[in-house]
Amino acid sequence: MSEKSKQAFPWVIAILASLVLMVSNGMSISGLSVFDESLLNEFGWNRGELKFRDMITLGVTGLAAPFLGVLLDRYGVRACMIVGWVLLGGAYYLYSSINSLGDMYLVHVILGFVLVLCGLNAGVILVSNWFVEKRGTAIGIALVGTSLGGAIFPQYGTAMIEAVGWRDAYMSEMVFPVVLLLLTIFVIRSKPSDKGMVAYGASADATTSPADEGMEYGAALKTVSFWALATIACTTFYSVLGVQAHIFLHMRDMEFDVATATNAISIFFLCALVGKFVFGLVADSIGPKKVFYVNIAVMLIGAVALASMKPAMLWGAVVLFGLGWGGVYTVLQLSAIECFGLKSAGKILGTITVLDAIGGGLGIWLTGVMYASAQSYQLPFTIFCGLILVALLAITQVRYPDKG
Repeated sequence: MSEKSKQAFPWVIAILASLVLMVSNGMSISGLSVFDESLLNEFGWNRGELKFRDMITLGVTGLAAPFLGVLLDRYGVRACMIVGWVLLGGAYYLYSSINSLGDMYLVHVILGFVLVLCGLNAGVILVSNWFVEKRGTAIGIALVGTSLGGAIFPQYGTAMIEAVGWRDAYMSEMVFPVVLLLLTIFVIRSKPSDKGMVAYGASADATTSPADEGMEYGAALKTVSFWALATIACTTFYSVLGVQAHIFLHMRDMEFDVATATNAISIFFLCALVGKFVFGLVADSIGPKKVFYVNIAVMLIGAVALASMKPAMLWGAVVLFGLGWGGVYTVLQLSAIECFGLKSAGKILGTITVLDAIGGGLGIWLTGVMYASAQSYQLPFTIFCGLILVALLAITQVRYPDKG
């Protein structure tokens, strides 16, 4: 491989990590809400029963993440991703033939494992292994994939449901994990040494790789910064996943047509895409903490607009919530790596995932339960505002090495 190709390959990894997260998150979380109306009409479930599936997915993700994080550290991201793609393809095959809540809940147990094996933690560790310099930018590029998944998969799902029905629409999506399985096998490598290379920005004669550096797991758990980041993750994931899972049904309740409601989901994730890349780039220049404050403040303004329950405020709420969340998502991962390094990143990110996944699952499920009880989203949307305010306060407790 030429020197120019060696310099370019880490950026190829960042782009591939973006595709990984586009498919894993898009198919496990953000692309599923457009199927909700079909499932409710077919089986007569209420929204609380339906949305408990997401609590299962994220609960399994949270409980499994520390244990599977050990596998990410020990065997590398690539090996875990290969297993994850096989599970994702199988899950969608099963989804196409569900006939009961139990069937659906089983599928979401499998999706919970997928989100650990080839989801956020795997993508962040993969990119961080390949970068010493420009890590914030690279993580931002990778995390753009979650927004692309949220923008593309709802549109794809809606089109396929209208064309072939919801069961065959699930079957049609199996092509995506197959393509990613092939890319993982033939192109992706867990760390630079697997290709006889060094990380971007590392010296050619470096004796250690980024994967060897950082804080031990037990030491990280004893820091205030760890628990502050975990609190930010839990509160923001509760809010954002609650919004993205219910915005389609909320807009249908407000008598928007299916296409417009689907477009709102896509706009939300496109704004998050912009936020992830732009704020990751800015964090490399001015540091993550200042960016963190701005992101969560923007997200809070969007939450307040959403809680107003005014149709005229809805589009502004979607844009602001998406932009703010995009930045939070990137800077949260970057902060964990900057504060604790990569030595035990699988276990550290896995433990944070326990709280953010359970928080996200509760956000989706409890929002549905509260709607089923009151036939209104007013209370759950107001709760989002309070939780984001807690996240804003938690930032004050995060301490970055050599940055105060």
